[in-house]
Amino acid sequence: MNYETSVKAEEIGADFDSEARARRRRALIIGGIVVALALALAFVMFGRKSGQPAPVAAQGSKAQAPEVTVIKPGRELVASTVSATGTLAARVDMPVGVVGEGGMVTQVLVQPGAWVRAGQTLAVIERSVQVQQSASLQAQINVARANARLAEQELARSQQLAGRGFVSRADIDRKLATRDQAAAQVRVAEAQYRESLARTGRLDIRAPAAGLILTRSVEPGQVVGSGSGTLFRLAKGGEMEMRAAMAEADLSAVHVGGTATVTPVGSNQSFNGQVWQVSPVIDPQTRQGMARIALSYNPALRPGGFAQAEVVTGQMNAPLLPETAVLSDQNGSYVYIIDGDQKAQRRPVKTGQVTDKGIAILDGLTGEERVVLSAGAFLNPGETVKPRLTAFGR
Repeated sequence: MNYETSVKAEEIGADFDSEARARRRRALIIGGIVVALALALAFVMFGRKSGQPAPVAAQGSKAQAPEVTVIKPGRELVASTVSATGTLAARVDMPVGVVGEGGMVTQVLVQPGAWVRAGQTLAVIERSVQVQQSASLQAQINVARANARLAEQELARSQQLAGRGFVSRADIDRKLATRDQAAAQVRVAEAQYRESLARTGRLDIRAPAAGLILTRSVEPGQVVGSGSGTLFRLAKGGEMEMRAAMAEADLSAVHVGGTATVTPVGSNQSFNGQVWQVSPVIDPQTRQGMARIALSYNPALRPGGFAQAEVVTGQMNAPLLPETAVLSDQNGSYVYIIDGDQKAQRRPVKTGQVTDKGIAILDGLTGEERVVLSAGAFLNPGETVKPRLTAFGR
């Protein structure tokens, strides 16, 4: 019994020693791992502070560089324009009033918006008195013609008798004078009759030229005369124009024959026109002059309306950029370009004409730079990026 007990005790002691050794090995292994992690962390932290970037960190930074879309704008011809505002009007606005003695209006034959031909009757004035006067003058013509025939016949008889010696030469001269006087009275009566017809005809208010009726300010029953003013306004040929007010500097760049685009206020439709007159004077108070832009007729062009015009003054060769590429702050307009080291650099620019294709750059770019198309506001000068070239306006 004692022998077995001692053997079992030795076995239990051996097991206890092996288990203790295993625990010590695990503790040493765990301690080594902790020390290794601490050394690695210290190396990373102190290595960055001393300016020695870790390779893994550098690879992570490169992977995090933002990708930006860039364009090469190149150069192209851009129309230089001048913007102006003004009013629409008839190119030739013709007032129509009473030409004759006037009277009571019996008929108005046209409405605003009607097209009329030259000489067409617009309104009729009552003429009963004038008609009777014309009839009286026509009767006087008949009387004068009868007297002229009688004088001609008497002259012929006297000339026959003079050949026989029964009538003196003095009587012949008197008969001849009477015949001529009667013929002259016929001509006077005819002239008076034609004058009466002309006066009666002037009672009709007629269109002085073919065109479009703009306004009407007369009604049947209204008594009109030479002091009644304008009864109708007519746009000759229906031609319209825009009277664009421009600053002195802008007006100096505008020339007769230049093209323009006119957009009435409240309309999405634009109309092509041509400058046909540039004001030779400048208003001393407003320091503005006027450019008159001829326009073809269109119902959307209403005289008296307000409109905006873009007048072409010439052409220039410049880079074009979309609006998203051009930024601005208190220092002015600028763009971001990507240099050869793939870094974003701020470049100040001078902008010009804004067109449907983009913004013309007058100064600051050659057109061969890689310009950030959008998201420039989120970049910092010197920041490394990954550019992706795309096409714009091509």
